[in-house]
Amino acid sequence: MRRRNIHTWILQTTVFLLGIFACLMLYIVYIQVVEANALAVNPLNHRGTAAAAEVHRGAILDAQGRSLAVTSPNGERKYPYAAAAAAVTGYIGEKIGATGIEGAASRELSGDSEEFSRLGPIAQLLRSSQGNDVRLTINAKVQKAAYEALGNRRGAVVVLDAGTGAVLAMVSRPSFDPADVEAQWEDLRQRADSPLLNRVLYGLYPPGSTIKPLIADAALTEGITTQQEIFNCTGKLDLGNGYTIADSHGEVHGRINLKQALVESCNVTFGTLAMRLGGSKLQKAFERFGFAKSLDGEMASAAPHLPDFSRLGKGDTAQIGIGQSKLLVTPISMAMLASSFANHGVIMRPYMIDEVVTPSGTVLRKAQPSQWLKVDTPEQASLIDGFMEQVVEHGTGTSAAVRNIRVAGKTGTAENAAGADHAWFIGSAALPNRQIAFAIIVENSGFGGTEAAPIARKVILSLLDI
Repeated sequence: MRRRNIHTWILQTTVFLLGIFACLMLYIVYIQVVEANALAVNPLNHRGTAAAAEVHRGAILDAQGRSLAVTSPNGERKYPYAAAAAAVTGYIGEKIGATGIEGAASRELSGDSEEFSRLGPIAQLLRSSQGNDVRLTINAKVQKAAYEALGNRRGAVVVLDAGTGAVLAMVSRPSFDPADVEAQWEDLRQRADSPLLNRVLYGLYPPGSTIKPLIADAALTEGITTQQEIFNCTGKLDLGNGYTIADSHGEVHGRINLKQALVESCNVTFGTLAMRLGGSKLQKAFERFGFAKSLDGEMASAAPHLPDFSRLGKGDTAQIGIGQSKLLVTPISMAMLASSFANHGVIMRPYMIDEVVTPSGTVLRKAQPSQWLKVDTPEQASLIDGFMEQVVEHGTGTSAAVRNIRVAGKTGTAENAAGADHAWFIGSAALPNRQIAFAIIVENSGFGGTEAAPIARKVILSLLDI
């Protein structure tokens, strides 16, 4: 009996150990296959950075072949555009990991690849001493122009090719010199103005009136208004219990239609439309335009913060219509909103890496533009885009106008509980060789028409001069 018990215990122990071993093997497979890509580009993963130190790291180039990051003969990483392109290049260091393109394309820059890295330790034996070059969609001249136009103010600028999703410029200020990050790490990490934060991808802000094109589109889509309806703006929208929404600077717009309401940025009209839509239809509209989703890859971003639409009261519902309440968005999400109207109702997936090229000139990978979302009919997208064109020609966005170029846009002045108002401008421009879309925010600076719209004009002019 005792011998039989011993055999039973041995069998049970063996089965238990085999079960643990099977779980361990499954977990290893999961890490190697499912999580491999995410772990490889995680900025806290120092293993790749340490391995890359033994390789002459490839260059990061702009669309015209200008160097944004290059390794000198003595192995030192150089950044010719310094802080101006830091939001694009990111940084790399053995102790601090890597971000931006330095992180997202770290394997390629180190002469590695997704398939190659799956070989594990064997890959170390086969690793080349020369990394690959990564050519971006970024135009360094436009990048620098956007950086200088923002000046010493905190904020962000992002410019897209609306037809392909290619990112032409991505600026975040305050910035940092990527060559000096490791030496300045503690200071940069602790600064109150967050220079290490890429505001384009991870900054969350109330959109203010720049959300009104989406509200106008939703109102027409849901049939709760028409182009012909006349609204009576008395300067204030009564929400009951003594609460009101007022128009900027006490303006009274009187009798206006939907197009005029967008051109004049009438809070009374858009607060009214939001209340007519109600929580469920507002949620449907925001989800249709991708505001419930985040991006991945080299454009990995935070998802916008949407309120619980089912629990919105009358006042908060009206506030959503003018881009306030608990609604928070990223600059990249607002540039994509603008691109949807400029690109016939289609949002293309944003990307920065155009191609990866070996030291011998072989193209290992070439980007293929792809559709992210179909959000609108071409007819309605064109209609809203036409409203936004009038904003630049006759409304609050005249400071963005460029002679002989069709520019459409929407200004925004977003109230900010933590300080002065944020200035916004989103829109698009029809250039001779492409249609661009953009979003600009200048933190704590005031009115979007005077602070953000002129930056758009400078960006457009820089694109005309290339």
